[in-house]
Formats: sequence, C-alpha cells, structure tokens
Amino acid sequence: MGVKRQLVDCRKLAEQLGWTIGEEYVDNDISAYSGRKRPAYEAMLEDIAAGRRDAVVVYHADRLTRRPIELEQFLEVVTAAGVRQVRFVAGGDIDVGNGDGLLVLRMLAAVAANESASKSRRVRRKMDEIAAAGLPHGGTRPFGFDADKVTIRPDEAEVIRTLVARFIAGESTRSLATWLNNEGIPTVAGKPWMTTTLRTLLASPRIAGLREHRGEVVGPAVWEPIITAADRDRVLAVMAAKKVSKRRTPQRYLLSGLLRCECGNRLFSSARPNSRRYVCLSGPDHGGCGSTTVVAVPVEELITDAVLYRLDTPELADALAGRAQLDAETAALAETIAADREQLDELAGLYAAKQIPAREWLAARAPIEARISDAERRLARATRSDALAGLVGNGASLRDDWETLGLDRRHAIVAAVLDHAVIARRPGARTFDPTRVQPVWRL
Repeated sequence: MGVKRQLVDCRKLAEQLGWTIGEEYVDNDISAYSGRKRPAYEAMLEDIAAGRRDAVVVYHADRLTRRPIELEQFLEVVTAAGVRQVRFVAGGDIDVGNGDGLLVLRMLAAVAANESASKSRRVRRKMDEIAAAGLPHGGTRPFGFDADKVTIRPDEAEVIRTLVARFIAGESTRSLATWLNNEGIPTVAGKPWMTTTLRTLLASPRIAGLREHRGEVVGPAVWEPIITAADRDRVLAVMAAKKVSKRRTPQRYLLSGLLRCECGNRLFSSARPNSRRYVCLSGPDHGGCGSTTVVAVPVEELITDAVLYRLDTPELADALAGRAQLDAETAALAETIAADREQLDELAGLYAAKQIPAREWLAARAPIEARISDAERRLARATRSDALAGLVGNGASLRDDWETLGLDRRHAIVAAVLDHAVIARRPGARTFDPTRVQPVWRL
C-alpha cells in the first residue's frame, strides 16, 4: 500500500511541474540498503544514460538509494547524460545541479544508510535474544509442527521418527524420499520430497528440541523434541560416514560389502549382459585372488531366506535382549561427541579472542577432531540393528512383503543381522552350490 501512495504523490508532482511521465520504475519489496539487484532501478539508469529520460521524480532520497556508493553512481549517470531535473516529493526540494544541493543529497543518503544499519543491528540483536530464549522464528511452519512452530503434529512426528530410524539403519535418503512420495506424504509446501529436502529435515536440530541460529545450535528450544539428541547424533554420524565414503550411486546389489572370499578379500559386484555377479578381484587396487565368482541371484536368495528365518529364532531374540548395554554404549558415544564439539567451539572462541595463536589452535584442534571422527564411525556401526525394530519374530510375514521393500531397506535389514558371508572357491563350477556360502552372523 505504501508504494501505491508514493506513486500517486509522484504523479501529482509531475502533473504540477507539467511533465509527461515516460515510465514508472518500481522495485517493490527490495530494500535500497540491501545491496540486492534492483531491476527497475538499473533499467532507469540505462534509460537515463541512453538519453531516453530528461528528468526524474523520486518520492524521497531514501527511496532512490540508502547506499552512498550507489548515490554517487546515480549522480555520475545523470551528470553524464546532462539531466539536471531531479525532483523529490518529500524531504525538501534538492537541486542536484549545484554543490549545495549535492551536499544535502549526500547527507540525506548518509543518514538513510545509518538508519538502515541501525535497524539491521536492532533486528539482529532481537533475533539473537529470541534464539537464546529457545523461541521459534518466523517463516513457513516446519514439518512435524503446527503453524505456531511449537505444537507437535503427531502424524508428522511419527513419520519423522520412522525416517530417522530407517536412515540410521542404513537406508538412503533416495529410498526414503521415494517411500514418502509413494505413501502420499507431501512436504509442508505440498510438493514431492527431494533428497536435499529430506536430508535437511533429518539433520535439523529442531526435531531434537534444539534451537539453531546462524547455522549453530545455541541451546534447548521451548518446544518438545520429536527425536532424542542421541538419535540426532547418530544421524549426523551416518551422514559423516557417507560423506567420507563418497558413495552417491544408487545401490544395485543386495549384498554389496557383505561377501568375502576365502582369501579374505571383499567380493565386488560385477554385471554381465545377462547376469549379475560378485567377484574377487586381483591386482594392485584390490589384492584378491581373482579366482572366486558367484552368481548374484541365487546367493542373494539364499542369504535372504536365512535372514528371514533367523528373525524368528530365539537366538536372535536373546542377542537383542542385550541391547541395553549397547544402548548405554551409544549414549556414551553421543555424549563424547557432544563434549568434544563443545570443546572445539571453546577453542575457536579463544582463537577468535586472540587468547591463543593459530599454531596452538591448530595443534589442539587436530586430536579433538580425530576423536570426533572415530566416535562417529563407532556410533554409525553400533546403531545398525535399529533396522530390525518391529521385525523380530515377524520373519514369516516379512517374507510376503520382501520384494515390495526398497533395495536400501532390504540391505539394511540383512546388514543388521549378517556381518558377512564367506564364499568358498570352486574353480570351474557351473551351478550354484549352497555349501559354498558360510554366513557369519552379527546377531
């Protein structure tokens, strides 16, 4: 509404002066102080420079610009084009054709710039105070919360918990995004999920009841957490492990990374025109014997049957009964990671305050980062059996739905139960021999 009123006043002044309006240049919702590109303003400068405009009407000097450097650019253009008629609706009549007028205009621009800078500082300070108090900030409601950004939506919260558990268990964001879209669960904007959007949600401090400000966690939030801080550390550990491995291509083999040759080397996936295989590769980059090959389909079916059967065995239930100790270990790892990150922040603060030199900062930082990296790897390994939540004792029913699960999901379930399987060498074998496969169970 303010822009419309300003346009009306500018038109009235042009009519009083007897000027014909050639064009109106409006950049609505773009601050003259922000430094962002203003298309209409730049178009006006081009038209002035090209001689298509011989006078300018501006509502106020701070509508023209709030940046002194930009004012000088404007004055340079109008001077070069011979435009002396620049009139202002508010703020006094300023003649840009003489020194006094230019001085007044420059002073107005400096005052406007200072007001904008002061306002910006006040806004930043207010945002800092809101963040320190753990209160939410404006914008679109986050997934999992109502419009007040505090009240949890139970249905979306349950989706988030499911996503976190499956991601920790080894399922990829691609597979999870596909699942969300197939289930008809949209984003807050009502759009399909993308892996980047999902990754942001999973790593968000907000869902763990933490307040983030300027890219850093500043403390607990006023809203209740949807997941625990320990689970968020697990998510970050899995993300860090995937970043190190640089694995980006979609998984195509159920048992990738889970098969070993008798020689001790890992079997690698290898596709032929009409079949998929796992092979032991020789050479300097792999170091295997090069003499073990097994067709993928039968060994994958054999391991799948064994895993689904094992899900219903008392031995697996007994193994999972010892999870209390494992949970204590993962909680301890999460606390260690949090403490080390806090120490890194303190160290950075000392360096920023010039209380320690760069040499001491770098020397102290290296072992802390090494501890964090090691703890994140251990945490990622320790949490793999989360893939079995709700599946123990349900192997028979899971068999019916097995093929409908994504490949990442199936791999995560197998990897939670199976540490690896050893494939015996059978040079020249033309048929699959189940006795070649020796599973080594994780649980």
